[in-house]
Amino acid sequence: MKPQQPKPDIPAALMETPGGYADWLADLKTRIHTAQQRATLAVNRELVLLYWQIGRDILERQTRQGWGAKVIERLGHDLRTAFPDMKGFSRANLMYMRAFVDAWPDAEIVQQAVGRSRYAE
Repeated sequence: MKPQQPKPDIPAALMETPGGYADWLADLKTRIHTAQQRATLAVNRELVLLYWQIGRDILERQTRQGWGAKVIERLGHDLRTAFPDMKGFSRANLMYMRAFVDAWPDAEIVQQAVGRSRYAE
């Protein structure tokens, strides 16, 4: 038997593909894209709920314990220090979180609203 000659290296983009490969690849791309969108939506959903909860906590403490507006500035500083890579903890954003709860005080409504997705199955 004659030894096989090594095949020259062919760039992957120039290799022949088997039948059905293009359809399979298109399907995989669609599935990957859909998974990425779902992951993004899940993260956004969790962040909206977190921001609502932070706003609720601020409003409750200001109402029940008489905390003033200065606590929001301090809270923003402390959260930015604890989570330096995370955005959204400025004094203004914390005030928006508080206003969010003022506008939507029912947690169930907020959870239902953020739980809706055109990608949900």
